[in-house]
Amino acid sequence: MTDSNYIKVFTGSFIVVQLIADRLNAIGISPVVKDETESGLISVFGATNPGLQQIFVNKDELNEAIEIVESVTSDLEA
Repeated sequence: MTDSNYIKVFTGSFIVVQLIADRLNAIGISPVVKDETESGLISVFGATNPGLQQIFVNKDELNEAIEIVESVTSDLEA
């Protein structure tokens, strides 16, 4: 198994993922958004989190990304 430079920082709905991705892009972080239900390789029945997307960032950008994720999720909870 190969070691990846990317790490998952969030799993959630399309809308929240897009909000976080937009904020990450605004500070120069290019997130990778993964949606298993849209891949065509895995049916909805085989997806681990149907309807949810995942955000991955480079390990070097992890601290800044976590701050954005926490900011967005705390704003949504208020």
